[in-house]
Amino acid sequence: MALMTGEQYEESLRKLNLKVYLMGELVKSPVDHPIIRPSMNSVKLTYALAQDPQYEDLMTATSHLTGNKINRFCHLHRSTDDLVRKVKMQRLLGQKSGACFQRCVGMDAINAVDSVTFEMDQKLGTKYHKRFNKFLLMMQEEDLTVDGAMTDPKGDRGLPPHKQADPDLFVRIAERKADGIVVRGAKAHQTGAVNSHWILVMPTMTMAKEDADYAVSFVAPADAEGISYIYGRQSCDTRKLEGSPIDVGNSQYGGHEALMVFDDVFIPWEDVFMAGEYEFSGALVERFAGYHRQSYGGCKVGVGDVLIGAAALAADYNGAMKASHIKDKLIEMMHLNETLYACGIACSAEGAKTASGNYLINMLLANVCKQNVTRFPYEIARLAEDIAGGIMVTMPSEKDLKDAKIGKVVEKYFRGVASVPTEHRMRILRLIENITLGTAAVGYRTESMHGAGSPQAQRIMISRQGNLAHKKNLAKELAGIKE
Repeated sequence: MALMTGEQYEESLRKLNLKVYLMGELVKSPVDHPIIRPSMNSVKLTYALAQDPQYEDLMTATSHLTGNKINRFCHLHRSTDDLVRKVKMQRLLGQKSGACFQRCVGMDAINAVDSVTFEMDQKLGTKYHKRFNKFLLMMQEEDLTVDGAMTDPKGDRGLPPHKQADPDLFVRIAERKADGIVVRGAKAHQTGAVNSHWILVMPTMTMAKEDADYAVSFVAPADAEGISYIYGRQSCDTRKLEGSPIDVGNSQYGGHEALMVFDDVFIPWEDVFMAGEYEFSGALVERFAGYHRQSYGGCKVGVGDVLIGAAALAADYNGAMKASHIKDKLIEMMHLNETLYACGIACSAEGAKTASGNYLINMLLANVCKQNVTRFPYEIARLAEDIAGGIMVTMPSEKDLKDAKIGKVVEKYFRGVASVPTEHRMRILRLIENITLGTAAVGYRTESMHGAGSPQAQRIMISRQGNLAHKKNLAKELAGIKE
């Protein structure tokens, strides 16, 4: 099949027997649940745009395994051009959805696992890379959405996995059998988990010898026996149950996170890519994190484009667009947004080939990119809220606007510029609220801080990659200091 349509993707999810809990209840049909459905639509968009000739160069690629055209989310980067196109694709999807489209995690995971399993086989004589390529071929040919699962609950952050009061706070190998392993534990904050066909699990940190059972990587069907999901709450998420598209802000698209629980899940050896090789756990974590930090230079920028446009429209509708301070704020928002994009493009253009043949981004610049993402979207959001005005969080509901008795009152007193319908003003203000405070904030504002690692994680990598000793030598040479 190679490329699924959006409709085929939706139908493929209906065939899964997912065990999803939301607000204390088991969800009968995740695809049709009003809170989950917008996030599914965002993933569906990644399939629909791949079918559009206008976006073919960004949304599709050529498989190095088969030579067939595949969705770029299933592709291994074979050049710096691939890395650049990835970021451009993510910006496009952010612009089109105004939300998280969820397939980035799996794309970043397969690229990290590819090079690390290759190097493991070269050094240890294992067969992990061959197993991985078999899975990758299926992923590409069936155009699967794969959820990359890295983050563990972690429990007491001051203790390593094997010293936790509860050993299941990190995903671990609970039992080894002749035909596979049994895994137990959970993965937290899993983006797009219930919209995925398969799960690709990776260790969450560099493991020591004592934590070898936690150095595990494998794939499993999303509906495998023993896997369940507890859907994460988002701000304003129950507005989706009210049948009020204006109040939701972005009623068509969204994102989601979930707690993914592994209750003694059996994984056959052919689906295992790491089983105790703790000395390679750090490389896998760092490469995945690097790819994912690159991703934020695309997806967050695309959503930022939407937010900047919404803020400009709010200024238009308020009659304030000619004010110099409004113009200056919009310029600052664009400057910050394009700076993030520049970092995403730069770490891609400076990428290099790995031993397996796929391309890794420049790790230093990728971490600089994500460090900026932990700051700039907050300022962009602050400026958008400033321009929008307090009405963004005090205006009445769509039902009030449409009410036969008080609707005319709302129409009269919440109008800005006389030529602009009150409904238009309310719609754009709700969109800003959605991105900065509501359900989309999970994929823009708050995730900008913690997604792909907290700010300190990037600072550690910047310290490692920054080559301070080289910079000292440059200064010594010019200052004439000889030792």
